[in-house]
Amino acid sequence: MIVLDTNVWVRYVTNDDHLQARRALHLLEQAEAVFLPKTVVLELEWVLRAVYGLNTAAIQRSLLHILGLPMVIAESPGQIATALGYHAQGFDFADALLLAASEGEQTFYTFDKSFVLKGKHSVPVVKGVPAK
Repeated sequence: MIVLDTNVWVRYVTNDDHLQARRALHLLEQAEAVFLPKTVVLELEWVLRAVYGLNTAAIQRSLLHILGLPMVIAESPGQIATALGYHAQGFDFADALLLAASEGEQTFYTFDKSFVLKGKHSVPVVKGVPAK
């Protein structure tokens, strides 16, 4: 099993450097299995949004395409799927992934006033941390 760094995935998705994009595609075509860590998914979303200016729909398509490749084995695929659902509802992807990873816990505390989820989730979110 191999692991591709975020920059290899960026070349694959954006094709902004044709030589590196071809090399990335060749790696994927030759690989029996490619492990995709959550940290790479998180970083890839950030790069596509912040560096390439892609909107949520384009980012979602890119991530779902990668996750749907037959050789890709994602770390915590259920958490990533949940995070993508929250992200599609307008939630920041990093916060969505954190919330998805926290499911099953009793309560999630944050000072982030913008931590508002438009949909439903199974973790009670409490804005603020109790004083001592």
